[in-house]
Amino acid sequence: MKRIIDPLALLSRKSHFLFGPRGVGKSFLIRQMDKNKVDTIDLLRSRVYLDLQHDPSQLENYIKNSLVVIDEVQRIPELLNEVHSLIEEQQCKFLLTGSSARKLKRTGVNLLAGRAYRASLFGLTWNEIVQDAGPFDLDRYLLYGGLPTAYLEDDPEDYLYAYTDTYLKEEIQAEALVRRLSNYSRFIDVAAMSNAKLVNYTKVGNDAQVAPNTVRDYYQLLEDTLMGQMLPPWTKSIKRKAIQTAKFYFFDPGLVHSLKKMSTLERNSDDYGKAFEHFLYCEIRSALSYLRCRKEFCFWRSKNNQEVDFIIGDDTAIEVKASRRVSERDHKGLRAIAEEKAWRNLLLVSHDKTGKQYSSGVQHLHWKDFLSNLWQGLYF
Repeated sequence: MKRIIDPLALLSRKSHFLFGPRGVGKSFLIRQMDKNKVDTIDLLRSRVYLDLQHDPSQLENYIKNSLVVIDEVQRIPELLNEVHSLIEEQQCKFLLTGSSARKLKRTGVNLLAGRAYRASLFGLTWNEIVQDAGPFDLDRYLLYGGLPTAYLEDDPEDYLYAYTDTYLKEEIQAEALVRRLSNYSRFIDVAAMSNAKLVNYTKVGNDAQVAPNTVRDYYQLLEDTLMGQMLPPWTKSIKRKAIQTAKFYFFDPGLVHSLKKMSTLERNSDDYGKAFEHFLYCEIRSALSYLRCRKEFCFWRSKNNQEVDFIIGDDTAIEVKASRRVSERDHKGLRAIAEEKAWRNLLLVSHDKTGKQYSSGVQHLHWKDFLSNLWQGLYF
């Protein structure tokens, strides 16, 4: 499947870090690159890894072309000093891929000081699927998510179960990122139950039987290993005091359902509504990244529980409903935030195919129309 991210296009501009969780397709994209033009150094290969770990200065011996890919660069952060030197002295351009930013964030690691831009690769998006793979199966996506293997191939449940097992064993246990894997395993199960909700470290800690400070560290570990991201609150409201607590979203709805041991998703259930919201979160996050929009992505909730699901910059406020029919009764949060400032877009996104513009400024959009506009960059 053709992806929006083109590694060769990135390399033609400048050196890049390309980050993305395991399984989103980084290695697949690398394999499609012309081996006569691009040197690929795969640090998951034991022989290569041991050689360069022992002596990072050997990197130059692996390079014949001016375009170079180092896959899973976080495994040997010391290579970045050599990369820096080769960029400066030989004008090489590097694509440095990684499924974790943990080791690269530590003090003293050379992050190339602006000599490499950062890009991200996510799971499959609605835009990629409809452009290249035919009709989009929303129900399949909501249940199994957008990891390419889970969405496109058979046995998605087995794949997702193996995926979470691999994450715990390879990313966490093998790298000795936590002292007790059993504590962390309980935590991610509880975190999955709390997906898309306000983060309450004490409550999660009680449910997972770990201290709140440990929960805070574990959430940071999920972010560092690209398993999810905090969605910050929009705090610029004046008439209504806003909460200051963030929400946490895993990077993929299929991962959440696998952790929750869910094999079905009932259409009128609360889980379906949460999955639909999660799907649109993933689309907005991906669109902002791929279209290189640097506007803030957040949500809003007032102290008296008036809420808007997503906010893009100071332009667009988005409320999500999984209902097949919506009305002005669903405008409560959008009307409240409209009193705080003027918005270019006040959107209610749902399954209702009857689009409508209200005098209040609120616009009803079917989710497909919303996504079509989103990927054209009309909301930022």
